[in-house]
Amino acid sequence: MAGGAFVSDGGGGGSYEGGVTGFVIITCIVAAMGGLLFGYDLGISGGVTSMEEFLSKFFPEVDRQMHNARRETAYCKFDNQLLQLFTSSLYLAALVSSFAASVVTRKYGRKISMFVGGLAFLIGALINAFAVNVAMLIVGRLLLGVGVGFANQSTPVYLSEMAPAKLRGALNIGFQMAITIGILIANLINYGTSQMARNGWRVSLGLAAVPAVVMVIGSFVLPDTPNSMLERGKYEQAREMLQKIRGADNVDEEFQDLCDACEAAKKVEHPWKNLFLQAKYRPALAFCSAIPFFQQFTGINVIMFYAPVLFKTLGFADDASLISAVITGVVNVVSTLVSIYAVDRYGRRILFLEGGIQMIICQIIVGSLIGAKFGTTGSGTLTPATADWVLAFICLYVAGFAWSWGPLGWLVPSEICPLEIRPAGQAVNVSVNMFFTFLIGQFFLTMLCHMKFGLFYFFGGMVLIMTIFIYFLLPETKGVPIEEMGRVWKQHPFWKRYIPDDAVIGGSEETSVKEV
Repeated sequence: MAGGAFVSDGGGGGSYEGGVTGFVIITCIVAAMGGLLFGYDLGISGGVTSMEEFLSKFFPEVDRQMHNARRETAYCKFDNQLLQLFTSSLYLAALVSSFAASVVTRKYGRKISMFVGGLAFLIGALINAFAVNVAMLIVGRLLLGVGVGFANQSTPVYLSEMAPAKLRGALNIGFQMAITIGILIANLINYGTSQMARNGWRVSLGLAAVPAVVMVIGSFVLPDTPNSMLERGKYEQAREMLQKIRGADNVDEEFQDLCDACEAAKKVEHPWKNLFLQAKYRPALAFCSAIPFFQQFTGINVIMFYAPVLFKTLGFADDASLISAVITGVVNVVSTLVSIYAVDRYGRRILFLEGGIQMIICQIIVGSLIGAKFGTTGSGTLTPATADWVLAFICLYVAGFAWSWGPLGWLVPSEICPLEIRPAGQAVNVSVNMFFTFLIGQFFLTMLCHMKFGLFYFFGGMVLIMTIFIYFLLPETKGVPIEEMGRVWKQHPFWKRYIPDDAVIGGSEETSVKEV
């Protein structure tokens, strides 16, 4: 099979009037703050579940197991299904709510969906902060999940629709940057609250209300996208908004392309049925399903929401485990900046491939270092030097993810779907992501207990498979206007068999393609 394709920056997108305005940048920054919701929760839950006061109050069996050396191995200290349910229940709720969010996003606009997400997250954060039993914790987590489902459904689509094609990647990755900042803030807060004599876990969980408030306020002040306005018949407002975000009066060509796409979308009565059954949407369905699946099986959430637990399991002291989580959080933020710089200069494919190779190597090395010290019995300790090497290669792994599968896992699915199936495609992306995040969250500690250091080899093998998948099947989408994505699939050696000629909207049919 031939490899993917690089599409030149030529075509319709290059001839659009206007450029990047300060209004667009500010709007996208505010919208990307929705990623703080997801990021904060990813970072906060692992730290809270490693706090002894939290465990003794809600999960005394885990607390007893931690202090009973005869019953534990290095791999099995935190193996408890109820404890894992505290973390993973959020993602199950996000999965279900993403389907409702797709309907709200399409019928009422991206802003309304962002508002619902922020409000649900705010209520969930408050319930968790004042929880007195496990039931309250789970209810709060479920509401947080509703917030994540709505935010992850609407925010990437909003960013892709507001951004000009030539900077769509960088501005969309603002969502991932907000996620990484949220993780880092959560790790810092966990370290601070762990020093409190009492109720530090309540402060950690309650401060999730802050990004939720930002999301709610942002949903009021943000404008709606031209695409969303056109979907609801607001043609004049859509043109005015397009002129404002492009900083140009002459937006006739881009506006006409948007109108054509919108009219085509209105003729589609069953977007879900079409997404799954019509051949021309096969590439979009494949990547909206495969990319979020593979993103979770990089093993990144092992690091992100179980980092303190993982480091503590491997023999780091309480403070050392939280500090190590902060270090990986800093690496995550800095490395995402690399992606923002590179994604619209060098393209999506090169970042996917380089990041994949880097993660494979790091997973193999980390698994080998842990296996050499703990073997299959789980007895042993890490020397300070070995612990430093484990942390270093985990940081290199996080860096590889942060400039590849982290941001691109949200960017690519949000930019490849035609307007008529875009909310449905994004709902598939979010729901698949949340389902496998739920599985990893629910069963990782059990997998670590049974697969031991081989778990890192397992994730390394998955990264190898997905890197091969990207090499052969993903074309380059850098610089291609969203409404012209059909021509990219039409020119790909594998996907072209599924794309009819009338599915190619706008752009130049002579856009050059180079096989790799």
